[in-house]
Amino acid sequence: MCRALSQRGYSVDHAECLKTATELIKQYQFQFAILDLNLGTETSLELIPLLIEGNSEIRILILTGYASIATAVEAIKLGATNYLAKPADIEEILAALLERSDMPITRETVSEPMSVKRLEWEHIQKVLQENDGNISETARQLKMHRRTLQRKLQKKPVAK
Repeated sequence: MCRALSQRGYSVDHAECLKTATELIKQYQFQFAILDLNLGTETSLELIPLLIEGNSEIRILILTGYASIATAVEAIKLGATNYLAKPADIEEILAALLERSDMPITRETVSEPMSVKRLEWEHIQKVLQENDGNISETARQLKMHRRTLQRKLQKKPVAK
């Protein structure tokens, strides 16, 4: 992604951990930020307020391989401009970051109803977030055994 953005004329900085990202944010004032939701073993959501503090006009895109409505809502509430599920190519990323509407509408971009498995995943994520990540309390509220919930959380979400 860094190479593709550089080839398009963007000046790019890259961080692989929260500490490095925080140092970069303190050093530079960014116009755009593309954050992977999982930054190493941590979440990049706490970087959003720091980025906005440095530039209130910044455009922030959250990328994730584990998209859920709960994390999307949280990211947008914190100030992210957009949220995009992986895999995404550079054109989709730039369109989401710049909010361009010139992307062609294809069958894949037309919204289809979510599958039952995806709805279950979304509901689990919502309840888990409401319980601040407490798996035991989430399992109680979902009337599910804690180990069953842990197994479900270890699986990747289904696409739709």
